Amino acid sequence: MRCHVPIIIVTLLTAATAVMAIDLAPLWEFDKPDVSEQRLRAALESATGDDALVLQTQIARTYGLRKDFSKARDILKSIAKDVQTAGSEARIRHALELGRTYASATHPAELQTVESKKLARASYESALAMAKAAHLDGLAIDTIHMLAFVDTAPTDQLKWGQEALAVAEASSQPEAKKWEASIRNNIGYAFHQLGQFDEALVQFKQALVLLDRGTNAESIRVANWMVAWTLRALGRMDEALEIQLRLERECDAAKKPDRYVYEELEILYRARGDEVQAQHYTELMRSPPS
Repeated sequence: MRCHVPIIIVTLLTAATAVMAIDLAPLWEFDKPDVSEQRLRAALESATGDDALVLQTQIARTYGLRKDFSKARDILKSIAKDVQTAGSEARIRHALELGRTYASATHPAELQTVESKKLARASYESALAMAKAAHLDGLAIDTIHMLAFVDTAPTDQLKWGQEALAVAEASSQPEAKKWEASIRNNIGYAFHQLGQFDEALVQFKQALVLLDRGTNAESIRVANWMVAWTLRALGRMDEALEIQLRLERECDAAKKPDRYVYEELEILYRARGDEVQAQHYTELMRSPPS
């Protein structure tokens, strides 16, 4: 996997006034949905009640991640009647996962029709209302961040990011707090798209501070890349170059060469008038070392 990937933070703990049905975190590897499905199905064998329903919503999600949206909807349809009388988490997750079958990061552009977005919005708005009513802040934030796949203009991305951040900052729930770095990254990206680079840099730096407290080296590299990318946009070339060169060394040490780092280094060296080094990174982008 490349170093520069979207930051994804998954949170599954407890809420203030409602109890989460099951701890899903150990069952998930989001870059391996097939493995996750196997774990979820194994857990389902002994699960009952709301736990069984929640597990099935997550099995549906594994199919969405593999772009088999019809299969995901079939699974969700099969439990729809039981979900109606279930607890808050099962109902929220059912609506959230149904929305993800219509609009998500895995959907190709040709499937993002006006109708599909309309269906996604209805499901997400239902999930959000239930999550807020149940005070399940992490699920509320998850739903808000999915609405940004329905409303994709930078101004809308910023609006949803700021709404999610407000929920995270007001919450005392660890499930919600764990989203903050991801939210700030998304807000920073929206500011960057709007050409508001100073504001973007503030958000990316705050995301980096939060991530530096953890142990996910790849996410920390991504956060550093976002900072350097924005420094370049601000014309602070030397600072950007220093970070990108460090990232190149770190990626090489991790045996995960990153074409996005090479691309930035090519741009930075070309801006300095160093065509030899710029061409070096052009070649690396064409054929990154294994």
